[in-house]
Amino acid sequence: MNKTQLTAEDLKKYIRTFWYIIIGGILFAALFLTLIGLGAFGKLPSFVELENPKNSLATEVRSADGKVLGTYYRQNRSYTKYEELSPNIINALIATEDIRYYEHSGIDIKRTFTIIFYNLAGNRQGASTITQQLALNLFSEEGRSRSTLKRGIQKLKEWITAVKLEYNYTKEEIITMYLNTVDFGNNSFGIKAAARTYYNTTPDKLTIDQSAVLIGLLKGTTIFNPIRNPNRSTARRNTVLYQMNKNKFIDDETYEILKNSTTELDYQPTDHNEGLAPYFREYLRIEITKMLRDGTIKNKPDGTPYDLYRDGLRIYTTIHSDMQRYAEEAEKEHLAVLQKQFFDHWKGRVPWEKVPEVIGQGMRRSDRYLALKNAGASEDSIKREFDKPIRMSVFSWKGDIDTVMSPLDSVKYYKMFLRSAMMSMEPQTGYIRAWVGGINYKHFKYDQVKDGARQVGSTFKPFVYTVAIDNGFSPCFQIENRPVVFEDFNNYSPKNSDNKTGGVYTVRQGLARSVNIITAYLIKQVGPKSVADLAKRMGLTGDIPAYPSIALGVTDVTIYDMVGAYSVYANKGIWTEPTYLIRIEDKNGNLLYNKVPRKREVLSEQTAYVMLYMLEGTTTLQGGTGQRLRFRYGFTNPIAGKTGTTQNNSDGWFMGITPQLVTGVWTGNEDRGVHFRSINLGEGANMALPVWALYMQKVYKDPKLNYSKGPFEAPIGGVNIELNCDMYNQSRIKRDDRDDRLGF
Repeated sequence: MNKTQLTAEDLKKYIRTFWYIIIGGILFAALFLTLIGLGAFGKLPSFVELENPKNSLATEVRSADGKVLGTYYRQNRSYTKYEELSPNIINALIATEDIRYYEHSGIDIKRTFTIIFYNLAGNRQGASTITQQLALNLFSEEGRSRSTLKRGIQKLKEWITAVKLEYNYTKEEIITMYLNTVDFGNNSFGIKAAARTYYNTTPDKLTIDQSAVLIGLLKGTTIFNPIRNPNRSTARRNTVLYQMNKNKFIDDETYEILKNSTTELDYQPTDHNEGLAPYFREYLRIEITKMLRDGTIKNKPDGTPYDLYRDGLRIYTTIHSDMQRYAEEAEKEHLAVLQKQFFDHWKGRVPWEKVPEVIGQGMRRSDRYLALKNAGASEDSIKREFDKPIRMSVFSWKGDIDTVMSPLDSVKYYKMFLRSAMMSMEPQTGYIRAWVGGINYKHFKYDQVKDGARQVGSTFKPFVYTVAIDNGFSPCFQIENRPVVFEDFNNYSPKNSDNKTGGVYTVRQGLARSVNIITAYLIKQVGPKSVADLAKRMGLTGDIPAYPSIALGVTDVTIYDMVGAYSVYANKGIWTEPTYLIRIEDKNGNLLYNKVPRKREVLSEQTAYVMLYMLEGTTTLQGGTGQRLRFRYGFTNPIAGKTGTTQNNSDGWFMGITPQLVTGVWTGNEDRGVHFRSINLGEGANMALPVWALYMQKVYKDPKLNYSKGPFEAPIGGVNIELNCDMYNQSRIKRDDRDDRLGF
């Protein structure tokens, strides 16, 4: 018998060995998978962890009209629901990444074995399903190891997690989780952030070609980035469109049109210096951080405070995105013109010629100086550093300029720029609709709305007149324009801005023309303390000493407080706390904080209405300081307002009141020593009023906002103070005749 021939016994032995190997392999694989499942090679996510992945979620700041104003994050990630996803983004993803998505249970066995043969043939392809990619995105912490064994274990863990995902979630939930977790580049994690960043839209509105660009990014967020590599991005987009056409998600005609078209970007970078309301968002961030620390905002169920940057809070504010945009546009339009006037006004000269310490203070306040000082540098070495020319980018109203200048020259350059700020609020609700803290947050971080108290000038005068009306003075009462002396206050005697005296003014005319002596007469009659007390009740929080000089606005007050105070007039004597935050919810919509604005009655409804009538004179009476609202800007509706100009034209103010909106504007330089030399250029009517006018023009043109142009509502019971000065004077003459006849 040939030794090479197998006996029946040998054959049985080989078959038996074969089956031992097969069964042993199966048992070993089962044991290996069991050990992986038990966490012997690293912990697998539990069901609770699947429900609550540890990805950081960005906190969203939402406007009153439903827009996302900005986010606070370590990773810019926001979640969206399945019903908020456009079918286009889902179809693009499935067509490109996992066409058998709805047929497999997490692992596509058929595709896996097919891909093995492709890879053996040198055509490398990935076999991971969407579910497997989700598992890797959510739970892989150690990343890809160079070790073949570790890579194999990682893949098996990924498979097990994918199966668990399929077991516990629907296909719709899995694809939603996937789109919420993937990185789309440019600091955009998740489809909601990506849609906003690249196209300034929401996931439900993504078009076919936009969806193709975003899904194409998943292949490589750098190489296919539409900002950095537009040509490669377009090529990858067309590949995705081809897959969508091939798999019947789009027809041939649509494919041909889209592959030859341009997908326009509306790039909105996630930069805290950019976007709407940057000053407001920064102020809000600081305030909410305090609220989280002191327990004002509810803690998590486990007792720990929420993390503003990781827990996906939803912050609902009163800011209206359109009104905020109009306010920012108005500031830019006017300040660009005003700044040119300022440069021309000082051409060949420097504003700080008589106050050189302005530059030294500016240098010592700069980040560069503080950094050098903290590093132990001497004053002499710091001065030398400030004299060395370096490359830098500086602000201009035509855009940032790349230039070379010394840090000291940059201090001087920035000292020449005027600043401006604005706040707009609904008096009945207290809701702040626009908050502009400065002219450019990137270059000028200081918020002038809430933090920047400045002298208010003549905008303080209405508080004096309010006390006078409350004490029986009529708007028609006549006062001689002659010096007033305060004997109890070192014979203090204020002068008019034009230094002129003589003539007679009614109380209403005195306010409309902002005559200092008339205001001084009234505060002498009612007393400085009563005026200071009223200003406090109307919401002014700063120091208001009971001196006669407060009548002319020497007190420092914020725009925030001034707008709140003026809103009392439009709200029938009720002060309502200026409110910017409505509520805060967690990522699941559970209420964590709810704001209820404080309210208090400050004035009678009648006094408030009479003051509106008085303040309307500013824009309607001859010589009124706000008349240019009529002849230059074309307003015909009732507007109550007050301009304000401080000493040396350092600060310009305008406070404007309409029935449903109160808005305050301040304009000036960072340093009071830098200002216009002439009253024509430096008065509030020229520096601040135009911002208000441009803003309100935009507000009134927007039919969605629907703010009233009607008159101010009179008290239900009428007004028992005579507002018709002709009738008032006739009545007064009759009273005088009667008194003469009776011998009084």
